Amino acid sequence: MAVVQFPRTMVGGVSMPRMIAGSNWMLGYSHTGPAADNYITKINRNREAIADIVEAFLEYGVDAFMGPLTANPMMVEGAKMAEDRTGKKVILVDTPILNMDDNDAARRESEAIIRTSRKMGSTFCLIHHESAEQLVNKNKHTLDRLPDYLKMIRDNGMIPGLSAHMPELIVYSDEQGYDVETYIQIYNCAGFLMQVEVEYIHKVIHNAKKPVMTIKPMAAGRVSPFVGLTFSYATLRECDMVTVGCMTPEEAKEDIEFSLAALERRMPRIKGRNSPAKSSIMVE
Repeated sequence: MAVVQFPRTMVGGVSMPRMIAGSNWMLGYSHTGPAADNYITKINRNREAIADIVEAFLEYGVDAFMGPLTANPMMVEGAKMAEDRTGKKVILVDTPILNMDDNDAARRESEAIIRTSRKMGSTFCLIHHESAEQLVNKNKHTLDRLPDYLKMIRDNGMIPGLSAHMPELIVYSDEQGYDVETYIQIYNCAGFLMQVEVEYIHKVIHNAKKPVMTIKPMAAGRVSPFVGLTFSYATLRECDMVTVGCMTPEEAKEDIEFSLAALERRMPRIKGRNSPAKSSIMVE
C-alpha cells in the first residue's frame, strides 16, 4: 500500500511540505542540560544517524531539512546520504549566523558564509535570529541594513528569509516590505522560549504576509507529540509549516502520524505507551 505523502504549501515559488525536519536533536541542543546535550551528540551528531532520520522523513514526502548548515557540514553530508539511498531530493533550509558589524570586513565575512550556503546546496537562507535581531530598531520599526544581506542571499541564488525569536522581526519586515519570502517563529502551546504570550504570537503568524516555519512545537520535550503537534496544526494557517526534531527514525514516523491525524481530524494510529501496570480502561 502506498505511503501517505505529507500535505504541501508554496514558499517563494518552491513546493514545501508542511512539516520540516529539524536539527536540534541531531546537533545536541536539548534545552534541558549538558547531560542530555552530550547524549544527543553521542548518538546523533554524525552523518549516518542524520541520514537515517532524514530518510524516515523522506518516506512520507517530508523533504525539507532545516538547521545551521554552514556551521555543520555533516548535516548536509547526512542529507546527501539520504538522497542517495532514496533517490529523492532534500530541500535545505539554512539558518546561518552572520557578522552584522557595520564595516566592510564584516560584510565580506557574511557574504562568504552566504556563498558557502549556496555551494552546500541550500534553497532557503534564513538569517539566524542571533544575527537578525541585532538590526532591530524598535523606535523606527525597522531592521537597519537588512536589505544589504537579503540582496546578498538573492544574488547567490537562494530564497531569503528571517529566523525570528523576537516577533518584531515579522511585524517590522512586513511593515517595511523587505525582500523576505518566509519567517521562522517559535510557536508551541507551552509558550516555551516565546517572548510574549501564545495568543499574541498566534496573531502575528496569522497576520504575516508570508508563510511561517514554526519551530519547537513540543517545547523541547516539555509536551508530548500528540499535544504539541495537534495544537500547532489546529491553530496555524494552511500555508504555515511545523519544524520537528526527533532522536530516531521511529520518532520521526510517530511525529508524522500524529500530525497527519491532526490534519485529518482523526485519532492517531499509534500504540499506547508501555507502563508497569496499565489500567484496565486502556485500549490499544
